[in-house]
Amino acid sequence: MRFVAALAALTLFGVIAAVGGSFYVLWHFGKGLPEYAQLADYEPAVVTRVHAGDGRLMAEYATEKRVFVPLDAIPRRVVKAFLAAEDKNFYSHPGIDFLAMARAVVQNVKLLANNPNRRPIGASTITQQVARNFLLTDEVSLDRKVKEAILSFRIEQVLTKDRILELYLNEINLGFRAYGVGAAALNYFDKSLDDLTLAEAAYLAALPKAPNRYNPLRNLEAAQIRRDWVLDQMVEAGYVRADEAAQAKTEPLQVRRRDEQELVRGADYFAEEVRRELVAKYGEKMTYGGGLSVRTTLDPRLQTVADRALRNGLIAYDRRHGWRGPVDRIGTGAGWEQRLALIPAPAGTTDWRMALVLSTDREIAHVGFADGEKGRIPLSELRWARENKPEQKLGPPIERVDQVVKAGDVVLAEAIGNNTFALRQVPAVSGALVALDPHTGRVLAMAGGWSFEASQFNRATQAMRQPGSSFKPFVYMAALDKGYTPSTVVVDGPISLPQGPGLPNWTPKNYAGDSLGPVPLRVGIEKSRNQMTVRIGVDVGINRIADYAAAFGIHPNLPRHMSMVLGAGETTVLRHTAAYGMIVNGGKKITPTLIDRIDDRNGKTLYRHDQRPCQGCGGIAYQSQAAPIIPDLRPQIEDPVTAYQMVSMLQGVVERGTGVSIRELGRPLAGKTGTSNDANDTWFMGFSPDLAVGVFVGFDQPKSLGDRETGSSICVPIFKDFMGEALKDTPKTPFRIPQGIRLVRTNPETGRLARPGDKVIMDAFRPGSEPMTSDVADESEAGSLGVSGTGAPLPTRSPASGSGLY
Repeated sequence: MRFVAALAALTLFGVIAAVGGSFYVLWHFGKGLPEYAQLADYEPAVVTRVHAGDGRLMAEYATEKRVFVPLDAIPRRVVKAFLAAEDKNFYSHPGIDFLAMARAVVQNVKLLANNPNRRPIGASTITQQVARNFLLTDEVSLDRKVKEAILSFRIEQVLTKDRILELYLNEINLGFRAYGVGAAALNYFDKSLDDLTLAEAAYLAALPKAPNRYNPLRNLEAAQIRRDWVLDQMVEAGYVRADEAAQAKTEPLQVRRRDEQELVRGADYFAEEVRRELVAKYGEKMTYGGGLSVRTTLDPRLQTVADRALRNGLIAYDRRHGWRGPVDRIGTGAGWEQRLALIPAPAGTTDWRMALVLSTDREIAHVGFADGEKGRIPLSELRWARENKPEQKLGPPIERVDQVVKAGDVVLAEAIGNNTFALRQVPAVSGALVALDPHTGRVLAMAGGWSFEASQFNRATQAMRQPGSSFKPFVYMAALDKGYTPSTVVVDGPISLPQGPGLPNWTPKNYAGDSLGPVPLRVGIEKSRNQMTVRIGVDVGINRIADYAAAFGIHPNLPRHMSMVLGAGETTVLRHTAAYGMIVNGGKKITPTLIDRIDDRNGKTLYRHDQRPCQGCGGIAYQSQAAPIIPDLRPQIEDPVTAYQMVSMLQGVVERGTGVSIRELGRPLAGKTGTSNDANDTWFMGFSPDLAVGVFVGFDQPKSLGDRETGSSICVPIFKDFMGEALKDTPKTPFRIPQGIRLVRTNPETGRLARPGDKVIMDAFRPGSEPMTSDVADESEAGSLGVSGTGAPLPTRSPASGSGLY
């Protein structure tokens, strides 16, 4: 009896000690644990997706690429695959699977006896993995395992099994930069979860243990073995039949990248500008993990056209200024293929290839490539490559191949057919092109440079450059609002203005150094006359011109110097293009935007560019009734009559002036060239009735583009190429004429009514301001400024009609 009593007492003591020890363990390891209740409202970081205007994906921003999918939207086949592979007893255990744990202990004893350095086999439940992934670290230690177990019990008390499984399936790292099953299905197989086969679902379930080890691109055999193991586990758990699993095992494991047709390529500058705007508006955390859905204004077709037109224009300029030498030099002896392969290609070479000149003769350069292929570059493809000399000068004409390349030169080459290649070089010059809808401000295309890979600096939005003569239309609109007409005669002749005490007078000159004398206002725009523009600026006043620059968004505070009338005030291509859009849209204020709409992860709209109300538009089925009237909320910043007069004058630039080569397109187009001092900046800004386009070309570190280079020679061809392709197969819509315009047949060279035999245009006037005679004005009438088209003195203020800057 004493023995029994002692045994009972010892047992009781042991139970008390065990219970006490358990409570101590729970207290010791449980104190300071992360707050697990937060998981009830946890929203995992989700990828922000940016879409083009046609809905195609163009960019994703995320620290962890994850597409959150609710559990009830995940196919049961996928759920069962993960349960079979990771936690068969998930719906029956309390957070810890004691049976699986005991089995793992036995296996680990056997394995560690043979290999003490082997990593132990785990028996973590899905709940434990949620605790580890969300609240703990991946540290391998007893301390962490105890904390993980305690948290698992606690999590099971506050979350349902379905919520725990939902968190797990959306949080787990599955490799390929994919977090969660939704992102993994896209990244591995280019499919939604609903479209996965049994074999593909089993493969995804094989990844949690070691996604890098089972990467099918590196370890295909190991990946297939692990996938087949998951299929066997699904059979064992009763989730699929044995014949279904056997059939799935025969399916090849193939990674399928996303369909190129479903992705927008080449809009890197546009996408980066969107990213910067998102970060500025919502911060980095929201941008990279908030699951935003961003619908942009990008037109992928126009973006492709813009990139091609700008690149071709930069290449054309670069070729005119000669060859800057080979990329590198190496030996042509044995092993040249390997040596060539080690030389990095210059950034932005696209589909050009690195080639080694193996030998030359007078007419041909024989070249080889790193893959052993050989070809030839004929002399005809080298004649452009005259030596590039300082100040954009050129060396002598090319008569022999060895004037350009020699054996051992590493060069860039582009295939042109029949084993023949053309010599190429990455342009040193850069530029930008912006195309936008002038009625809404929606940016349809943006090319910010030669190559985003070479430079992420966006010359469309970040480069502040002098617009040169492309600023003149805003000076002339100020004059039109003051009472000038397109036929007003102004002297284009020498003018000298004081700059201040101790400074010499400023004496602007025309580009060619000549003067035309008294000519109509229209000629000043069409021929880009500097002296005439300065005279107009003096009469209108620099303060008023600065008001126009601010109203049109070109420059918020233009310096009050008369040189600003010739475009010395810096702006960006995007701002300037929007300003031209406000001319062609009839003087309505627009704000350029790259984003139409932003929705949060739950579909709630956070931002919408178009703020126009539409009363009674919701919940109505269309039954051929009249469309609702949506109000136009755009502020009127310029008189529509003045705006159209400027459109007409800029159309003359294309018909008879510095942009005359564009006339070959046979479409209603208008615009203005621009060239800054020393030809550091060149521009062409123009539009059709429904598309405004700005082109800029210049060196990133401003320097002269060359004595004979202008906006006409560099930017006009780019604009022409873009518009020719962008407007192909579209109607030839004429420019819209507002009320209050009277069209009169005039001679554009004199501004007078047209006579038989004259050149004739239909010029735009306010009623009562049109010329009344076809007689040529006497030059003596044109004083220091000029005379009106009727011979009457120029008005000194806006007409009583109230036209002017609104």
